[in-house]
Amino acid sequence: MEEPLEGHVPIPPEFAERYRRKGYWKPVTLGERLDQWAQRYGSRVALVAGEERIGYAELGRRADCVAAGLAALGVRRRDRVVLQLPNTPEFLILSFALFRLGAIPVMALPAHRETEVGHLLAFSEAVAYCAPAEARGFDYLEMARSIEPRAPKLRHILVADALPYAAPRPLEGPAPEDVALLMPSGGTTGLPKLIPRTHEDYGYNLELSASLSGLNAQSVFLVVLPVSHNFSFATPGALGTLSCGGTVVLAPSPSPECAFPLIERERVSITSTVPAVAIQWLDSPLRERHDLSSLRVLQVGGSRLGADMARRVQPLLGATVQQVYGMAEGLNNVTRLDDPEDVCCETQGRPLSPDDELRIVDPDGKPVAPGERGELLARGPYTIRGYYKAPEQNARAFTPDGFYRTGDVVRMTAGGNLSVEGRIKDLINRGGEKISAEEIEGLVLAHPAVQNAAVVAMPDAVMGERVCAFVIARPGGSLTLEALREFLRRAKIAPFKLPERLELVERLPLTGVGKVSKQALREQIAARLRADAQPSPPQGTLRW
Repeated sequence: MEEPLEGHVPIPPEFAERYRRKGYWKPVTLGERLDQWAQRYGSRVALVAGEERIGYAELGRRADCVAAGLAALGVRRRDRVVLQLPNTPEFLILSFALFRLGAIPVMALPAHRETEVGHLLAFSEAVAYCAPAEARGFDYLEMARSIEPRAPKLRHILVADALPYAAPRPLEGPAPEDVALLMPSGGTTGLPKLIPRTHEDYGYNLELSASLSGLNAQSVFLVVLPVSHNFSFATPGALGTLSCGGTVVLAPSPSPECAFPLIERERVSITSTVPAVAIQWLDSPLRERHDLSSLRVLQVGGSRLGADMARRVQPLLGATVQQVYGMAEGLNNVTRLDDPEDVCCETQGRPLSPDDELRIVDPDGKPVAPGERGELLARGPYTIRGYYKAPEQNARAFTPDGFYRTGDVVRMTAGGNLSVEGRIKDLINRGGEKISAEEIEGLVLAHPAVQNAAVVAMPDAVMGERVCAFVIARPGGSLTLEALREFLRRAKIAPFKLPERLELVERLPLTGVGKVSKQALREQIAARLRADAQPSPPQGTLRW
């Protein structure tokens, strides 16, 4: 077995041997899985995007041709390639081409901008970047050219609708234990860390998720969230659906105006959403204008869906709600499709694998009593043992015996299901997108009118949480929300990170040890919103 990729912390050999012996990890790469699916399902429709319909064999052929084209450009095994693509067939074709080569896709979100993409390119030492020339009014090529001088290893800027095709030829390819892809984290310390997932552990992840979501060859899965999200890609997402011979329908937007006609036309049976999307669907009058009777399962994850809202899913959409609580770092929990209503609506389920190990601990790291709240720690056959090239963060994020500190506060019910009660990390969960408060604070503090600032989550009925900035203005200075947002736009960060409320204050509350009390600020803004009975910010701001 070769040395692991530099900067990757592999699962220890004794655990890896056990997972292989139990049949969890199979000696097959993700590229080889596509070969198996193409052979098994042939002419069946694998992908639908607009009017385009691509069969399994055709998907495999295109991936082979692009892999050969990339190899002709000099892209090699273990090279990193940043993908920033919307929900189009090119995302999956290019991902599988890279899996074939053993090159490693780095998954950027469509909403990422120069700050995040520049970081991913430089930190991963990517040799190539692929994006649409333009999408939703944003010029990705202009951004790429601006970043290029700061990405020393970048050799190729690829445009999505002009991928490099060449005649297929034998390629070296990866080993099953190799890193297959790098996912950005939703961490608390600024720009995203990278999460390495291997061909073996990711294959197990997608197979388990597909099984527990009831997928089969008749399933039609609608991708409404960005396909580059772990949730949409493999939990079970596009890959889980393809593993069963089903059909993946790619939607350009999660809006009811876009999604409902696709559900009706393609007879969609399952989709994955975040609570903000689910709420939009439940409240949309378009429900009455489209035939949604084919929809059997509505997965909801990314943040907690309230029990009252969960109970509306079956009566209004005719689907079973499946709660999904997980993370790109690995651990995934789901409610089972045959669980009682109270479990489906009031909990976030239980782990996928019998070898997922959980601990719920107090602030001192000691196990809490049954039914008590504590931080969730996780270890298992598809949970990483360390971030990519991040030894200092790994020392904080993982225990010495390899448990990942999720930062989430949970309670385990008597039936073994998890109820997510909050978190200890300084993280804002806006409609499933994780925003580092520390990152936004640093940018706000750079404003010349700002003396001090703290950024916290404020509750919101649709998005779950939104970004609120508490600011102490400099003497004689003045600041408005729009002026602050315009200043932050110039920092070229993803739009979903922009504050949606500004609170000008004379002082920030402190803890007993002199730190800013984020808890007090969260309570303060929640109380103010209740007192004001202020409606949520305007809808239509779901940015993915």
